[in-house]
Amino acid sequence: MTETLCVESPSPEASMALGEAVGKRLVSGDVVALWGELGAGKTLLTQGIARGLGVPAGTAVTSPTFTLINEYEGRLRLYHMDGYRLGDPDELETLPWREALFGDGVAVIEWPERLGPLLPAARLDIFLEILGPTTRWLRFVPQTDDLRRRFADFSGAHTAAQNSLT
Repeated sequence: MTETLCVESPSPEASMALGEAVGKRLVSGDVVALWGELGAGKTLLTQGIARGLGVPAGTAVTSPTFTLINEYEGRLRLYHMDGYRLGDPDELETLPWREALFGDGVAVIEWPERLGPLLPAARLDIFLEILGPTTRWLRFVPQTDDLRRRFADFSGAHTAAQNSLT
């Protein structure tokens, strides 16, 4: 049975802290799929995940909309993928997508539905919904027992992160 955790994020700062808390729980080989419409905060959440993975704060983590994959060095390598402009999964063949999805780093994928059958089943799905100008609703759906265990107490970690912002 897949367990779901839902969290409301009232601000970009809270979303960044939430992403950082996610990044701290990720291990080598993890895949995170970010689902949501344009402007939902997928790249902002990825920036927080990057900080949680130890990517230096001075490193600009930007959307790889045109490059499809950006890489960042931290305690684990972060592969930030964006399928928005991907017309067909075969377009990935000229890129290191296998290393990104099945290597020693962590892959974060925006617009994962564009990967079609290449999207790994073993992943953490995060669904982002716009509630207001700065408020987002995030639904976490771990697809493996290992991810369920690692994120079982995540609500408490997120609350602590939010409290540190005030």
